[in-house]
Amino acid sequence: MGIIEKLREANYVIIGVAFLLFLIGLVGLSSIAIHQDDTIQTSSFLKQIYFFFPGFVLCIIMFYLPKSIFHKYSYLAYGFIILAILVPFTGEKIAGTYRWIDIGPLGIQPSEFAKWIVVLVLARYLSDYNIDLNRFRTLIIPIIVVVIPTAIVIKQSDLGSSIIILSSLIPMIYWSRVNPYFIFLLIGPIISILTASHSVSFTIWGISMIGILYVVCPNLIRGVITYFSFLLFGLFSPWIWSLLSPYQQKRILTLLNPELDPLGSAYQLIQSQTAIGSGGLFGKGWGNGTQTHLKFLPVQESDFMISVLGEEMGFGFIAVLFCLFALLIFQILKLASESNDRFSSLILIGLGTIILSHIFVNTAMAVGLIPVKGLPLPFISAGGSFLLSCFMMIGLILNMGVNTFE
Repeated sequence: MGIIEKLREANYVIIGVAFLLFLIGLVGLSSIAIHQDDTIQTSSFLKQIYFFFPGFVLCIIMFYLPKSIFHKYSYLAYGFIILAILVPFTGEKIAGTYRWIDIGPLGIQPSEFAKWIVVLVLARYLSDYNIDLNRFRTLIIPIIVVVIPTAIVIKQSDLGSSIIILSSLIPMIYWSRVNPYFIFLLIGPIISILTASHSVSFTIWGISMIGILYVVCPNLIRGVITYFSFLLFGLFSPWIWSLLSPYQQKRILTLLNPELDPLGSAYQLIQSQTAIGSGGLFGKGWGNGTQTHLKFLPVQESDFMISVLGEEMGFGFIAVLFCLFALLIFQILKLASESNDRFSSLILIGLGTIILSHIFVNTAMAVGLIPVKGLPLPFISAGGSFLLSCFMMIGLILNMGVNTFE
């Protein structure tokens, strides 16, 4: 397929939504920039524009590369990215973490690219028609593929990115039509551990498991063993809690009760909720957000951009923003369902999951549904490596959405 012919087959809705989201992000960043201590030349607004141009070029490259290249070299790319996310440990800590590789004046965060490279590897493995998806041992390799980079990124003190790397596993194995019972075996213990500290939640989960096992596990003896095994996993909850660092424990406790530490670990949450709530339906107007410009709201240009937009543009604007995100995810799922090859459809599902996970975690964090964890909002938040990764994912999505396999 020629260059022009392939461009005609591209999904222009995805292109339009991605660039519109980027422009919305610039609107928010420009508002922050007018009150930043830095000059406009060094503001996050201008840095975002600088990173747009290489991001756009990388998007085009990802779109025009033959699909066979991604299939052939996915394992090699995986080995390279594992080495890349290990490199920061050889340098000095930045903001108390090992996340960046310094390349001249730039800092590159390799974990941002690991998120979608893991998807490529999973897609290649799960699209192999020689594997038997009716055996649980078949899933051991995908689990290892995901766990290795996740463990490394956790050691970098980047729990948010590690969650995103993990997020694509379940949707991709579900899309590959793995036995639902195997999926339940993966997520059941996690839910048991999370609900064990709350008696009502644990009781509801215990009752729910009976119905789930009745549907997905026709073997009575196996179902009974699975049921009581998962209940026992709840006993590990105190041990899991002890593995969390003190600041992580405090964030969880202040999520449940912000008054425990209103000037400490709950400060970001309280200021974010105040910013969003004070914006009302139509907002205070561009550049007039008091929480933003009086610097009550920390890390506003990345983690809490949704709070900035909510305060200045209002709930109505946020509703439009969510409609755009919903349209983007819908188009990705549509391409996956219409794809004529398994490899492409699995990549589309994986990338769609990554984008959706970022949206959910970032917004849920900003309104206090989950503990505060630094994850940017796709195309909206400032962040060079993340913006490059987002445009590369869009190029890859457009590529996989074209029904050819060069």
